[in-house]
Amino acid sequence: MLAAGIAGATIATVSLSGFATAARAVATAADGAPFDIGWLRAQAQALAAKPYEAPKATIPDELKDLPFERYREIRFRPDQALWRDQGLTFEAQFFHLGFQYLEPVRIYEVVNGIAREALYGPSEFDFGKSGVDPAQLKDLGFSGVRLHYPLNRPDYYDEMAVFQGASYFRSIGRGQVFGLSARGIAINTALPEGEEFPSFRALWLEQPRPGAAELRMHALLDGPSAAGAYSFAIHPGETTAIDVTAMLVPRNAIKLVGVAPLTSMYFFGENDRLGVDDYRPEVHDSDGLAIWHGNGEWLWRPLVNPAQLSITSFADQSPRGFGLLQRDRDFKDYEDIEVRPDLRPTLWVEPLADWGRGEVRLIEIPSDREIHDNVVAFWAPETPVQPGQPLELAYRLHWGPQPPLRPPGAIVAATRVGRGKDDNIRRFVIDFVGGQLSQLAPGAPLEAVVSVSNGQIRDILSQANPMVDGWRAMFDFAPDGSAADLRCFLRLQNTVLSETWSYRWTT
Repeated sequence: MLAAGIAGATIATVSLSGFATAARAVATAADGAPFDIGWLRAQAQALAAKPYEAPKATIPDELKDLPFERYREIRFRPDQALWRDQGLTFEAQFFHLGFQYLEPVRIYEVVNGIAREALYGPSEFDFGKSGVDPAQLKDLGFSGVRLHYPLNRPDYYDEMAVFQGASYFRSIGRGQVFGLSARGIAINTALPEGEEFPSFRALWLEQPRPGAAELRMHALLDGPSAAGAYSFAIHPGETTAIDVTAMLVPRNAIKLVGVAPLTSMYFFGENDRLGVDDYRPEVHDSDGLAIWHGNGEWLWRPLVNPAQLSITSFADQSPRGFGLLQRDRDFKDYEDIEVRPDLRPTLWVEPLADWGRGEVRLIEIPSDREIHDNVVAFWAPETPVQPGQPLELAYRLHWGPQPPLRPPGAIVAATRVGRGKDDNIRRFVIDFVGGQLSQLAPGAPLEAVVSVSNGQIRDILSQANPMVDGWRAMFDFAPDGSAADLRCFLRLQNTVLSETWSYRWTT
């Protein structure tokens, strides 16, 4: 348990004349000293009260210039793991600096409310074929941490969460492989003035109790426009849940704050194969954005790899949740033995407080390679963020095969797009499954309700699809311009039987 408090004199020891000094001062205040959330929040407020200074870390050139193939050869020795051989359910291993991870993050263990720093030593790492000479390395620090837990079987500690790079982190549920990521915060994403990437400068890991199924850790965030204090409660399982509570303190007014930002990769899928020459049917970590609006409506937006930057906003009041989902779960959807996209997690955001008015924003970035994370989704509050006015955050992240909740009606199982009757017409085919659809007779008067922002919709047809035990909606779209927003849902008389399919069409 964390200590109940910390003396004000200890808080005052933090110097902010430069980041290198600030980081060392935080270490002096926390190493072997009491630690609690109130102290961490005070650090964030103290940082935000001073001008930002970028970290000044001295990294050997051989690590700065290290290509990924050689960087991945540097591996933490498992026998050096934090909490190894202590009979605990969690272990922690650390990442080396190098490649694109050049900013050290200080890592502390908290035992009975006392924090002590984990110090770097080259003997903790196996440098393999990296070509790096460990004899030349000392006092480097780490670039991040990975957390291990017996997720899949009791005799093996699986890697189940990673915190590395700026404020990025990711996790998995049982039987899954790593895919999309979350971030502590997104600032000015896709705006002309350029995006900021604040970083977790220090992490505090609370030693878990014997047999504990929860790990608690904390982070101090800093960047040009804001500082922040974060707490994470991690619950591994078939779906791994991470509760995030945070206080973000702006240094200046921020034009766009992205709360609970999610970052994923979408290269192509069944709805977006124009010009694709690949043996795999689909390549993506997520295939759609799902939103549970405050008014109760469920919406599904299939992702695309656009020709130009695409930004879509979904206005809302008190959203109930949103996420980037991987709905296609059959190996045959991908035919990829190496990276197994069918095992990548869905990530669902559940607000733990009323978020008020704002919007879920979806950003899709053109990409010509599958190595790029080109999809971002987050909540953008309507109320402007002002300097010195803390923004309190509370939400739960669900990493697993499916969201913890799903629409009461049918969901979209597939979206396909192709040529219509001529080159100027696009044919849309949408398969819906679940809900009451399997109980309907093939001749039931089920209606596909289709609308479009501009252009014309023609030849709407809905029919039972026994191949998926659901129904299929089909229609032709005649464009009238370079872009249009389309919507479709299923209705039986006056009853809506499905979520709303939403699609952004562009030339």
